[in-house]
Amino acid sequence: MNKAIQQYLERHGFGHLSPKAVLFDMDGVIYNSMPNHAKAWNEAMNSYGLNMPFSMAYEYEGMRGIETIKVITRQQWKREVSDEEATKMYQHKSRLFATHCQETPATIMPGVKSLMQQIKAQGMKICVVTGSGQHTLLNKLQNDFDGMVCKDLMVTAFDVKHGKPNPEPYIIGMQKCGVEPWETIVIENAPLGVRAAHAAHCFTIAVNTGPLPAAMLIKEGADLVYSKMEMLSDDWQKLMDV
Repeated sequence: MNKAIQQYLERHGFGHLSPKAVLFDMDGVIYNSMPNHAKAWNEAMNSYGLNMPFSMAYEYEGMRGIETIKVITRQQWKREVSDEEATKMYQHKSRLFATHCQETPATIMPGVKSLMQQIKAQGMKICVVTGSGQHTLLNKLQNDFDGMVCKDLMVTAFDVKHGKPNPEPYIIGMQKCGVEPWETIVIENAPLGVRAAHAAHCFTIAVNTGPLPAAMLIKEGADLVYSKMEMLSDDWQKLMDV
């Protein structure tokens, strides 16, 4: 842990890590919602004759939905689709996702509430930074984490021009919290999200809640990697004491 922090400081030329805000990704970090996303992506893309296996949904997680569609159609259809066409396709995916969430509701990741309680008790701000534009989950977020998560400290697909892996979402998150990179910790689970946080010069903790190898998260710039949120929650005070 000490070594990871020291390497982070040296890499970015910072003198110290002084956390004042923690920026959380949502899908796969706060909610166990990725299985429903992967299923919806697979079904929606298949309906258009596109191939998107579950593993690909995890690889592209964090990217804005419309951008994901443009990447896939560019690869498989060998052409550019319009914003209008991509939006229509994403709306179909969103409807399927909402249906799957009704059938199998996304549960809160074990350990995330206790982690947020520690963060709030330490006087730090919590901001949710997600590439999602799913209103069902965004509304659920405020209800499930009342007093810990507020609308003013959320960055969604509607707030950015360039989604993850561009650093813009995390830069906006820091601006909303009024903090600098060395005052920020990001908690992510997706390779593209880790890349975005790393590019924003934030200390980045990856929690590998999906099927992808941890090496992918390290390659994208994760400073620390945990396999479960509970493990991060248990280690949080040690991290703050470093």
